[in-house]
Amino acid sequence: MLGDKDSSADIAVKNIETAKNFYENILGLKRIETFGKEVIVYKSGHSSIVVYRSDFAGTNKATCVTWAVGADIQNIVKQLKEKGVSFEHYKMPDTVLEGDIHVYGDMKVAWFKDPDGNILNLINQ
Repeated sequence: MLGDKDSSADIAVKNIETAKNFYENILGLKRIETFGKEVIVYKSGHSSIVVYRSDFAGTNKATCVTWAVGADIQNIVKQLKEKGVSFEHYKMPDTVLEGDIHVYGDMKVAWFKDPDGNILNLINQ
């Protein structure tokens, strides 16, 4: 039923202007649509990310968006760090931390947060 339909990630933020700066200027997403002063839709690859103002922003304690960046993960982490992004470090079984990248076998993952504390990540797949 939904397997052939597109989907999008929805991210709640407290301040749409702060979020706009982060998602456009730090992450480099392209704004494709706005709905008033409370919702911005971004293009990310072949998908979209909806950023909207909410009093519940930053309350999710789990990852809300993952970007599959392939072998570019180290370069993207470096570029984001140069723009002031701080990466999260988690203790996980059988995982080695190499700089800001968690390595589990062939899988490499890096987690970071947006200004509202929403958890975002990059993966080398």
